[in-house]
Amino acid sequence: MLIEQFLFIVIAFAIFVYMFLKMMKKADISYIIIMILEAVGIALNFLEALFGMKLNMVFVVLKYIFSILIPIIVIILEKKGKSLSEIFNLFLVKVLIKFDKYKTAKKILLELASKYPENYDAHRLLAQIYEKEGGMRKAIDEYVQAIDINKRDYDSYYQVAYLLHCLDKKEESSQMLFSLLSKKPDYYNASILLGDILIEKEEFKEAERIYQDALRYNPVSFELNYNLGIVYTMLNDFNNAKLCYEKAAELNSLSYNSKYSLAEIALIYKNLEEAEEKFLEVVEDEELSADAYLELSRISLMKGYRETAIKYVNLAIDLDSKKIVEKVKNDSIFEPIMFKISIPFNLDNRDVNEEEPKTKKMKPKEIKAKKHLEEMISIARNLSYNDIKSFKRYTGNKPKLKKGHEEIEKEKHE
Repeated sequence: MLIEQFLFIVIAFAIFVYMFLKMMKKADISYIIIMILEAVGIALNFLEALFGMKLNMVFVVLKYIFSILIPIIVIILEKKGKSLSEIFNLFLVKVLIKFDKYKTAKKILLELASKYPENYDAHRLLAQIYEKEGGMRKAIDEYVQAIDINKRDYDSYYQVAYLLHCLDKKEESSQMLFSLLSKKPDYYNASILLGDILIEKEEFKEAERIYQDALRYNPVSFELNYNLGIVYTMLNDFNNAKLCYEKAAELNSLSYNSKYSLAEIALIYKNLEEAEEKFLEVVEDEELSADAYLELSRISLMKGYRETAIKYVNLAIDLDSKKIVEKVKNDSIFEPIMFKISIPFNLDNRDVNEEEPKTKKMKPKEIKAKKHLEEMISIARNLSYNDIKSFKRYTGNKPKLKKGHEEIEKEKHE
């Protein structure tokens, strides 16, 4: 017992003196905190020795933590290039951020980054605060400095690309993402964002490559399968698009967009029963229900069921009158039942603010793919079943369905 106390005093006092000299040399008052903790541990040991009392196990553990363990951890970190001031301030910043004290945290980080420009954590945390405040350009600058210090900081690399995309700098963003994926090809979010940018730029073949590469690492990703379906849709490769949408729907049974696309593809190929089945599932979705009912009405007319068609088209108008009425008026298929369609008499004169559209959940790429499928259905409706069968041979090889149709007609005349 006495030997243990003696050894403790020698080691703890030596560390105390070492910390004191460090504080004097660096003129850094952060060391006072460590010295106070050490003093508490040494005081507990003196109490035990002077009064011959046996400390509770909790106090024994605290004695060693305060006087030996914490100081040794600090010494080890300093050997790795971290000063106590950096360690303490970063700890304080993380506590402040935890309690949403971003202004104070930012002030400490600015001083820390100025005093220790090679402190990776300071730049990274400062970037996160700037980003939270909406200062995207400043955030980019800080993330770049963090990357310069730590080349393997792939998360900061991605954040720079993401913020550039938010600033509508698509070229710079895509270059960053290509570079990131060359270093870390399994970075999921980078593949998703880069694919979105390429779809925006209508570089569909490149987007296909990115998604296919990403699927090697995440084969059961709903988002990758669904996005690849969109890409194949825009490439008119409807066979592959169908496979991707089916996989997406399998992975996420609530993916009504996938089911809607599958229904549209079935309509392109005149598979009316399959299309009807999918549209009946889609009517459960608030945003797509009006369009689904409209398509069900068209299918009913194709099958000769006028009363069912009238019921469906009126349901569609009730859900979204402004959009559906315009589509009905521009589609000759509804002419035979037009007199039974309930079109609001004041539709054109009503206040535009009277009926706000439902909250849009569909992303631009989804809207683009949906519009493209609707256009293809309109074209395919004028083709015969034989033409459709012939078109399947061209699927995925022609950039536009119209061109495939022209070539089919040319073959027929030949």
